[in-house]
Amino acid sequence: MRSEEIGQTLRNTKLKSKITQILVTLIVLAAVVGCTNEMNDRNQVARTENITVAPTPTPTPTPTPTPTPTPTPENRTATIAFTGDILSHSPVFEAARRYGDNTKDYNYLPMFSEVNELIQDADLAICHLETPISADNKELSGYPIFNAPRELANDLATVGYNGCSTASNHSLDKGPTGVFSTLDQLEAAGLKWAGMARNIQEKQIPTFYLVNEIVIAHLSYTYGLNGFLIPSKLPFLVDVIEAEAIIEEAAFARQFGADYVVLSLQWGNEYQHDPSPFQLQLAEELLNDPNIDIIVGSHAHVIQPIGTVNNKPVIFGLGNFLSNQSFNCCPDASQNGVIVFIEIEGQRGNIHITKKISVTPTRVDRSNYKIIPLFDEIMSLEVGSYLRNIYERAFNETMTMLEKLGGEFDLVVKGTD
Repeated sequence: MRSEEIGQTLRNTKLKSKITQILVTLIVLAAVVGCTNEMNDRNQVARTENITVAPTPTPTPTPTPTPTPTPTPENRTATIAFTGDILSHSPVFEAARRYGDNTKDYNYLPMFSEVNELIQDADLAICHLETPISADNKELSGYPIFNAPRELANDLATVGYNGCSTASNHSLDKGPTGVFSTLDQLEAAGLKWAGMARNIQEKQIPTFYLVNEIVIAHLSYTYGLNGFLIPSKLPFLVDVIEAEAIIEEAAFARQFGADYVVLSLQWGNEYQHDPSPFQLQLAEELLNDPNIDIIVGSHAHVIQPIGTVNNKPVIFGLGNFLSNQSFNCCPDASQNGVIVFIEIEGQRGNIHITKKISVTPTRVDRSNYKIIPLFDEIMSLEVGSYLRNIYERAFNETMTMLEKLGGEFDLVVKGTD
C-alpha cells in the first residue's frame, strides 16, 4: 500500500473515531437529560404527595327568613240610623218660635228631646229634609210652598244628625235660590247632604262619610218636583229618579272607594202603606246592581214595609218624623214614623249588613210637636189609659206594616233585644 493511501486510511480512522466520540457524548448527554427530567418529575410527584391539602370548608348556609304572617283583616262595624220626613209645616215652625228665646228666634231642639239620644248613639245618622231652609228667616212658609227657619239646620246637627237626603218634590219650592240657601245653611251647620247641588262639581262628586274606617256613600233622588222645572242652565240642582243615572253614580262612588252605598229615594203614593208597582219594579232593578247596598224610602207620609231584594234591604217608607199633617187632610197614620237602625260589618271592600234590623216606632205629639219613642212611652203610661191606648195602637200598626213583607232580616224593637 502506498504511503498516500495509508495516510488517508489513518485520517479516515481518526475521523470515524471523533464522530463516534461525538455520538457517544450526545447519547450520554441525552441520557443525562432524560434522567434529570425523570428525577425532576419524580421529585415533583414526591413534593406533591407530601403536601397536605386543606379541605374545602363547607359553606355556611344562608338562613331562610321566617315569612311575616299576613295579618287577618280587621273586622269593622258601624250602625246607621235613618229617619223619615222632616216637614216644617207652619204649626211646626210656629211651635219652634214659641220654644225660642232672646238668643234664638226658632228652637227645634225640644221637639227632638225624647229621641236625640237614640240618634246620637248611632255611628251615622241621616235625616230626610223635605223643605228648603231660609237664609234670613224672611218669607217663611209651610205647605204647599215650604221655607223653614234657618235655625233648623243647626238644630239638626245638635240633635246628632251627620247629614240628610235633600232630593224631594219640595226641593224647588223656592227656586234655585232656595237650593243655594238650603245647602249653605247645612254646610254652615257642619251637615252633609245628598240629592242637591250648587254647582256641577258638587253634582259630580258623591257624598261620602268615613265611619269607623268604613267609607259610606250616600245618594238621594226624588220622583218629581211638583211641577217645577229645573232650569236648563242649572241642570245639577236636584237629582230626579232615573235608573241609569242612579246606577252610574253608584258605580262612580264604588270606584272612589265606597265600601257601602246607601240610596235614598223619595217615591211611592202618598198615604198608601203598600209599595206601588213603580217602587217594586225600581227596587228590583236597583238592588240587583252590585254597587247599591240598601234603599231607604220616603214621601208616602205613612209607614211602608221593609222588604228584601237580592239579599239586600229596601225600606219602602219611613213615614213622617216631624210634621203636622192634621186630620183635616191626612190619616192618623201620618203622625207615625220610625227610626231604622242597620248594622254593617266586614273588612274593607267586603262590608255587608247583618241580619238584624232594629227599629224604634215614633209618633208626633201635635200638642207640643215632640217626637215620641212609642215603646218607651207606652211602658211609662198606666195600663188602659187613653194615651197609652193610642200609642199602643200606633206601635202595633207600625210593627205590623214593617213586617208585612217578611224577608231575610230580623226586625227587633231597639232596646228589647
